[in-house]
Amino acid sequence: MIFHHRYNTTGLSLDVGLMRLTDGFIAEMTPRMNSAFEEMQALESGKIANPDENRMVGHYWLRAPRLSHTPQIRSAIEKSVADIRSFAADVRDGRTCPEKTDRFRRIIVVGIGGSALGPQFVSDALADVRAAPIHFFDNTDPDGFDRVFNVIGSELSATLAVIISKSGGTRETHNGMIELRHRYESAGLSFPRHTVAITCEGSALDRRAIDEHWLRRFPIWDWVGGRVSLTSAVGLLPAAIQGIDIDSFLAGAAACDVCTRVPDLRSNPAALLALSWYSAGGGTGRRAMVVLPYKDRLMLFGRYLQQLVMESLGKSHDRSGREVRQGLTVYGNKGSTDQHAYVQQLRDGPDDFFATFLAVLRDRDGRSIEIEPDVTSGDYLHGFLLGTRRALADAGRRSLTITLDEVSPRTVGALIALFERAVGLYASLVNVNAYHQPGVEAGKRAADRVIELQHRLFAALRADPSARRTGIEWAAAIQASDHADDIHYLLCHLSADPARGVVRDPAAPPSADRFGMK
Repeated sequence: MIFHHRYNTTGLSLDVGLMRLTDGFIAEMTPRMNSAFEEMQALESGKIANPDENRMVGHYWLRAPRLSHTPQIRSAIEKSVADIRSFAADVRDGRTCPEKTDRFRRIIVVGIGGSALGPQFVSDALADVRAAPIHFFDNTDPDGFDRVFNVIGSELSATLAVIISKSGGTRETHNGMIELRHRYESAGLSFPRHTVAITCEGSALDRRAIDEHWLRRFPIWDWVGGRVSLTSAVGLLPAAIQGIDIDSFLAGAAACDVCTRVPDLRSNPAALLALSWYSAGGGTGRRAMVVLPYKDRLMLFGRYLQQLVMESLGKSHDRSGREVRQGLTVYGNKGSTDQHAYVQQLRDGPDDFFATFLAVLRDRDGRSIEIEPDVTSGDYLHGFLLGTRRALADAGRRSLTITLDEVSPRTVGALIALFERAVGLYASLVNVNAYHQPGVEAGKRAADRVIELQHRLFAALRADPSARRTGIEWAAAIQASDHADDIHYLLCHLSADPARGVVRDPAAPPSADRFGMK
């Protein structure tokens, strides 16, 4: 069997020859992969794929609207892309401008998860150095906000804010929006005159944008999950404003979708990826995937893949309700940096991973100088990739290699589509729902409970301001003894900021520290 294929319409090739896929394994997996192909076809035809929320999963329609199962969805997608092109051109040319200056010169994206990781990757990979600088609020860290504000400085008045949240209720995004609004208003600027929303129609964020007359609103639909939203307005709007060719980006994704729809596991690149993951991990994810892109522009691809793969595949139960504890761990940075970091363990340590090498054939725009006769710095980079690949193979380690002709909107779009499809096919093979995230929702609910404890704690502190108690004692006072550790850490956090009014009397051990109000 040939394990190295080139897909001319995408600018990609895939070599899984070092993943040890045998003819016997291929034959054994063929019926299951055929079922996965059928499930994927049903998904693209509009079948409910996320029963938890009664939602379709239609991100493939975003780059091929004609395949959507209703004329209304096709029209909505096409209108969204046209509106993005128009608005981005108006921003770049100064026809849409901020309140007090002639044009927008910076962008700040407020989002979390797929609303930040994907746009960050695309911007870092494709934006020209002359493009408007882009910044991200992708956490709810006050110091992180301040670091961004310090970089923007006096150009806040020329900064376009893009707020991304399907529901408008995502806490991290909401907090970032409030911090950003406060900074605009403190500078005497109108927040709505500088802000656009990407959200579901009728959401809390959508209603706010309408009521406050924000610059624009762009749709995202409930059938587009955050981690597969890069070919929606989530990824397209920031990219288009930076001057990235979104039509080529979409075309690359669409071309890869055509290749990965072919129901032939021997030539379908997404199927070969999924089979490689299954083979390496025994269908249980026992080997991690180490992503090694040998290109600075692709450095953030590993971070993007972490969410796409781990949020999709990391599930406690399969679709039949059976406990399985499935997943596929992803980590990585870039080559050849990693050759001076953790490649030592990859070669000589435990055999608990497989490597995914990303090679790029074109080194740079323009001609490279020779570092030595007939050798450029790019030749060394490619040599390090091939050398590391061979060194791992000689040590009995598995790897696969994806080669891009160049880093361009088309190839990056194809790369994203390739992994989106591979995740969907692999999920079918291991019988998990790739399109929900109950673990993430559980974390959000737990955080809400902690904030509710903090409200109760503040009420108790203010009701008895002279009291000095340990965390355990304050927990008992608010009838939350089963959360004594949380109460202790809340008090430590509150006492670190003098403005909160909570004081701490240190003791040994730390659990004996006493807290009260000033």
